[in-house]
Amino acid sequence: MKIAIIGTGNLGQSIAKGLITTNAITTLYLTKRNIEDIKDFKGYKNVIITSDNALAVQNSDILIFAVQPAHFEAILKAVAPVLNENHVLISTITGFSISKIEDIVGQDQFVIRAMPNTAIAVGKSMTCLCCNENGNKRIKIAEAIFNRLGTSISIPEDQMQAATVVCASGIAFWMRLIRATTQAAIQLGFEASEAQELAMHTCEGAANLLITTGNHPEQEIDKVTTPKGCTIEGLNEMEHKGLSSSLIQGMVTSFNKINTIKTEQL
Repeated sequence: MKIAIIGTGNLGQSIAKGLITTNAITTLYLTKRNIEDIKDFKGYKNVIITSDNALAVQNSDILIFAVQPAHFEAILKAVAPVLNENHVLISTITGFSISKIEDIVGQDQFVIRAMPNTAIAVGKSMTCLCCNENGNKRIKIAEAIFNRLGTSISIPEDQMQAATVVCASGIAFWMRLIRATTQAAIQLGFEASEAQELAMHTCEGAANLLITTGNHPEQEIDKVTTPKGCTIEGLNEMEHKGLSSSLIQGMVTSFNKINTIKTEQL
C-alpha cells in the first residue's frame, strides 16, 4: 500500500512504526514541519521523509492525518487541490467530524475517521472506525490496515468521542493502574524492576483471559476469590476507597472535556 502519514508526531510515529514492522507498506511518506524530529525513520526501506504535504499526497493512495486539531483544517485546505478520486482519507483527529471534512474536500471523497491508540506501535491498538457514505466502499482498506496493527471495530460516528476516552485515553488510565500495582509490589518487598514485570504481565494475562474465553470479568474474579480470603479482602478495600467509581468518574470527565473541545471548534 502507498501510504502517507500527514503529521508525524507521537501518534503518527506510532502508526509508522506499526506499519513498518508489519510490512504493510509499498511506500510510506512521513511529513512534519521539522523533519529532524523524525530522522530516525531515514534508514527504513521505502520510507520517505518530507515537510511537503502536497508531495506526500500526490505520491500516495491512503492518507492518514495525525496532525494537531488546530492545524487540521488549514492542512486539508492546502492539500485539497491535489486530491483525486482514488484517495482514501483517514483522519485520527479528535472532535473533527466527517461533515466538516466533507465541507473542505467534498462528499465524493472516501472519508474515514479512525481512533487508534499508541499501542499501535507494538501491533496492539484497539482502533475504532467510522466513515461517510462513500467511505463504506473503502472501509475494508482501513480495517485491513488497523487489523494488522491490533484490532479494529466499526462504530457510528456519534460514539467516536466515547471511543476516544475508552481506547485512546484509556492507555494512560491503564498505565496509571499498572504503575500503582508496581508501587504496591515495591512496598510488599520486590525490587522496582521485578515489581513492574509482575504488574505488566499480570495485567496482560488478565486481558488475554477475557479475550480468549469471552468471559465477563466477574467470572474470572470468582475463580480467584475464596470465602474470607485475601483477594476479596483486597477488592472490598479498593471499592471502599472508590476504585471503580473513581475510574468511571475520570472517564466521564474526559468525555465531557472532549465535548468541550468539539464545541470550541464549531
